[in-house]
Order: sequence, then C-alpha cells, then structure tokens
Amino acid sequence: MHTKTNFAFLIALIAMIFSENLKAQFTVKRLNDPSIVAQQKRMVFEGWGDWRPYPKYLLGIQTNFAYATIWGIWAPSRNRDYKDGPDIRPLKPTGLETQRFGELELQRKETERIKMETDTIHKRSVQDFAHWTSATVSADPLWLLYYNRMLKPLREFPDNPQNYLEWGFQKPEVYQTLLSTGGISLLKEKLDLLKDKYNISRTVDMPRGKRFLMYHETLIGWRKFSSEIRSHDLKGGLYMDYHKILQDLKNTTNLFGTKNFKTDKEIAQEVMNHYKHQF
Repeated sequence: MHTKTNFAFLIALIAMIFSENLKAQFTVKRLNDPSIVAQQKRMVFEGWGDWRPYPKYLLGIQTNFAYATIWGIWAPSRNRDYKDGPDIRPLKPTGLETQRFGELELQRKETERIKMETDTIHKRSVQDFAHWTSATVSADPLWLLYYNRMLKPLREFPDNPQNYLEWGFQKPEVYQTLLSTGGISLLKEKLDLLKDKYNISRTVDMPRGKRFLMYHETLIGWRKFSSEIRSHDLKGGLYMDYHKILQDLKNTTNLFGTKNFKTDKEIAQEVMNHYKHQF
C-alpha cells in the first residue's frame, strides 16, 4: 500500500512538471521596450526621432553603453546615417508608401475610366453590328418612318411584268408599240437594276449610312422609272389619239362637202392676179 502511494505521488509530480513546461512554452511574454516602440513609430507614420536609448553623461562623458552601441561611436555607420539622415517614414504625407497608395488610387481611377471606355466601345460595337447586320434592318426607325412607305411600290411591282396592266400603262396599244420597238426590253433592264439594288440594300451587311444611301438611290431611280412609264403612256396615248383623228379625217369624204381645196401656190397666184393692176 505504501509503495502504491509513492508511485501515485511520483506520477502526479511528473504531470505537474510537464504541465508547467507546456505552460512556459505557450505563454508569450509581452515586451514593452521603449526603443522598439520608438523604432516602430519611425517605421510607419507616427513620428520621426525619439532616438532611444538616450545618452547619459557623467562629467561630460557619455556613459550609456546601449546608446554607444546603437547610435554612438561604437554603432555601425548605417545606424548613424539613419539617425542623422532625412525623415524616411514610409507612411508620412510624402512618404514612399503614401505615394504608392496615391498611385494605386490613380491607377484604380484610370482602370475604371478604361473599363468605362471599354464598355462604351463594346456597346458601340454592338450597336454598330446591329446597324451592319441585315437581320435588324426592318427595325430601323428611319426605314419604318420613311423608306418602307416610299419603296413599297417598287417592292410590290412585279419582277417580270407580262401585260400592260402589270407595267402600269393605261392603254394596251402603248404597251404593244413599246414591245414591238424594244422599249419594253429597256424598261425591263432598268427594273432589274432597281430590284437588284433594293435586294442588296436589304440583305447585305453594310454600314447604316451606306444602306440608307442605297435606299435613297433606289428611291430616286424608282421615281425616274415611274416618270418614264407615265411619259411613255402619255406620249403614246397622244400619238394614238392623233393618229386616230387623222385616220378619221382621211376616211371622211363628206366632212367639207364637195368643195375643192386649193394649194398654197394656187392661192398665191390668185392673189397676184387679183391685185396686179392696182399697184
């Protein structure tokens, strides 16, 4: 029984020693060295100076060994240059780190500006593509407001007219006359050119400005084409009317009765004979 008690006491003693060692290992002792604190202030922005440890003098002789080895005569030259040199705090108002932060802010703003410009270019590219592609031509406001209505007659005009009504003539005689003289072939060539230009302007990818120039050229060509058809119709109709009147005059025998008409030569000779004795 006594042996068991001694063994338990020994185990408890070992456990106590082991726990003290662990506590000593994991316990951090907080240092409050004024020299270290002053150096930390110099390393950021709080203040330049406070060169601890301070010198101590006895009868005019500096007696602080710590000062002599850190800032004094026994200190390395870089320490003395650091103490006697300019203020190099990195976070002071004109410090390097402050300048870097300022440059970072400028770069951030520049990045935002570039991003905004890039987004603008992207949006413009999308808009330009929407104007370039033929898939969206029917949604263009200018097309909807003007050119769709103005080019509708050309769009609905037959591609291959076969009679005078499809061509837009009022009288079939005019159509037959142009057909026999080759005028219809010339009109067909002009119609094909207008149809091709219209189809190109609607189906080919191109800039919006160029597309509307083609619309306008097609519209001008269509107006000229329509005017030419009306001109043929009017002139041909007048010609047919005059021709009919002349035919009626030739075929009419009793229009002026049996009176004989004199020629210009006979009329002049009669006038000369009538007045030859009066002058």
